[in-house]
Amino acid sequence: MDYAHPEVLVDTEWVVNHLKDPKVKIVEVDYDPSTAYFVWHIPGASLLTWKDHIRHSVRRDFVEPDQFAKFMEERGISNDTTVVLYGDYNNWFAAYAFWVFKVYGHEDVRLFNGGRTKWARENRPTCGGHQEPHYYKETGAKYVVKRVDWGGHRVYAWEILNRLNKGEVGKSLMLVDVRSSKEYTGEITAPPEYPNEHAQVGGHIPGAINIPWSLAVNPDTGEFKMPDELRRLYEQYGITPDKEVITYCRIAERASHTWFVLKYLLGYPSVRVYDGSWAEWGNMVGVPIKKGQEP
Repeated sequence: MDYAHPEVLVDTEWVVNHLKDPKVKIVEVDYDPSTAYFVWHIPGASLLTWKDHIRHSVRRDFVEPDQFAKFMEERGISNDTTVVLYGDYNNWFAAYAFWVFKVYGHEDVRLFNGGRTKWARENRPTCGGHQEPHYYKETGAKYVVKRVDWGGHRVYAWEILNRLNKGEVGKSLMLVDVRSSKEYTGEITAPPEYPNEHAQVGGHIPGAINIPWSLAVNPDTGEFKMPDELRRLYEQYGITPDKEVITYCRIAERASHTWFVLKYLLGYPSVRVYDGSWAEWGNMVGVPIKKGQEP
């Protein structure tokens, strides 16, 4: 059985064959390019960083639509461009960017399956250097954000609180906490990758089921596991297509990764991301929190 939407994934050979395709743009998405893109990247790939190009510069939110459009034009991306995203941490932030691209209505955006992990494992050619690519000037590309789909992709804390109060969590609504087990139980308040970015308290949202994002990928290649294996992984916890599903982590990068798996690889019809995630929930006053292994 194939993925529900195989068109959103490309493999190494596809990338190699389209490196000089004028209708395709390869984009690396990193949290910290000094340890990734500036060390090496796929030849011709441009750069988006989570902090500078996806996150709002003042408030905790997405970059504004007009700024997003500007960043696209600087990278030679038009509305009809096929955008292929990949990045560090086995595509954490590439998946987050994919989510934002879909919120802003880009039609043809894909993930390079395996990302930097797969490219390096196969010893494919790379480029390096700390200079911004020369094509971040005038490219002639025109980009317009034609629609913004908040409701179909994003969940706010107030909605989760309402659903908790109605007793819907764990029944018609499934919350999936994709953090590590130690974050979920409250043993630690920050992931190992970001040890200094603590929430005030540890634990999880009551009723949330812990299915770490990493269980969906092959750790050696960074590639997504096969559909049957993914389906068994989630269905054993009651995460089935007939349920509404909300994913969360700390700042939504890992949650976007699992959102991508459920929505595009398995074809679940109702999946959204709570991007406030634990960075918000673990710092709010008065919200319910549970510690330990039980939902």
